[in-house]
Amino acid sequence: MTTTQQATDPLATVSDRDRVFIGGRWVESTGDEWIEVVDSYFERTAARARAATAEDMARAVEAARASFDKGDWVRTPIAERAAIIDTIADRLEARAAELTTLGIVEVGVPVPVSAMTQQMTVGLFRAVAEEARKVTLREDRTRADGGISRILKEPSGVVAAIIPWNGPIGTIAFKVIPALAAGCSVVLKTSPEAPLSPSVFADVVGELVDEGVIPEGVLSVLVADREVSELLVTDPRVDHITFTGSTATGRRIMNLAGDRVAKVSLELGGKSAAIILDDADLNTVMQNLPMAGCMQSGQACIALTRVLVSAARHDEVVAAYKAALGMIPIGNPWEETNFLGPLTSARQRDRVEGYIEAARKDGAEIVHGGGRVGDQGFFVQPTIVDNVRNDMTIAQEEVFGPVISIITYQDEDDAVAIANDSEYGLSGAVFTSDLEHGFEVAQRIRTGTVNVNTSVIDFTLPFGGYKQSGVGREGGPEGLEEFFELKTVHLPAPQPEG
Repeated sequence: MTTTQQATDPLATVSDRDRVFIGGRWVESTGDEWIEVVDSYFERTAARARAATAEDMARAVEAARASFDKGDWVRTPIAERAAIIDTIADRLEARAAELTTLGIVEVGVPVPVSAMTQQMTVGLFRAVAEEARKVTLREDRTRADGGISRILKEPSGVVAAIIPWNGPIGTIAFKVIPALAAGCSVVLKTSPEAPLSPSVFADVVGELVDEGVIPEGVLSVLVADREVSELLVTDPRVDHITFTGSTATGRRIMNLAGDRVAKVSLELGGKSAAIILDDADLNTVMQNLPMAGCMQSGQACIALTRVLVSAARHDEVVAAYKAALGMIPIGNPWEETNFLGPLTSARQRDRVEGYIEAARKDGAEIVHGGGRVGDQGFFVQPTIVDNVRNDMTIAQEEVFGPVISIITYQDEDDAVAIANDSEYGLSGAVFTSDLEHGFEVAQRIRTGTVNVNTSVIDFTLPFGGYKQSGVGREGGPEGLEEFFELKTVHLPAPQPEG
């Protein structure tokens, strides 16, 4: 069923989802609760999705357990699974316009950003398929006694994939697709803020189930509240939990999973630092850093939100940063000319504004932005907070909004110490005229990804965090390896003749 809007309203094409997707089929829920998806520019409900009940979640886990134990998907050769993933990518690409619209609704990113994201995601699906074709599932090793031991890679089992709202289809590419490639069965739990685009993914998988390409039970897609979601984490039939989201929730999941020693992969928060060394070229800095800090209006775990600069270059960097942020088009995300949109919800806007006010109270200075944009949409202006100490709340906690903290360091050692003085370790950057020295500094920063004089985002390479930014890696062969268990099978040594 489709929401009732005027024909010229972009929300008119957005459909409600009145059933739940269990085991590859859209079926009736055992409950009657709805989750409303609010468009962050129009500030009204764009569509509704049926909320899963505890019974629905149990049905999904049972379907996944039964399908995995039956083994039809597991026994499908990995090259065939890779070909099926390519087919999923093809069909999602055919629905790119629909996914672009849903990206605007669910995340608030403008049209060009959403369209680019959908295309990138299709590429990530295909990259996983290519890695699956290259993986070696069996290696024979000769022991000291002359016997052969076979090292096998086997799927980790039933996977609970729990994804956030700020990139749902992209996160499916990081979690669900490698799990499927490995031969796992998956229960995907989507965010209440973004259940619609994962439903398009479910549509595609449902088509392939109907066509007999994917066995029943291999995939379920549900949206649920926290209580029902925790049932998924604690269910003993689930072998592996993979989660992207806040560090606080990641801790909770790890604690729950630890009670039964379930396998856990976590991609959590970040408070990443960009170190601008004194010999850095300012043009290079400004070509990379502003959008690296404000991508998706700051709603990205990899955003570079702490900018570290010496006193000698502080003033020119701040002036250039202010000018650069002032040039980024921000406004109605349904207009092609904008590059930054609103935050995803009123709650998120209020949260970001709370951090800005806390910074003021701590003695920092708002030197750019700090307010709202217009009188419609959940906007916060790109904001620069100066005179920040690294022990301030604004420097230690993940804001998840377009708020940049300027921190002054004394020397290079002090800059590295400040960068590492965080519970997080997800991303980072170094700017310098000496690339080899930049590489040396990058090695001193305890974080999973570091850019030197650039702002590369390539999720076909291993991505993940140190410290409380996560456990495990996504992307590349390392991301596929997360969904395998290793088994060693010993065969007898040859007996001496006679």
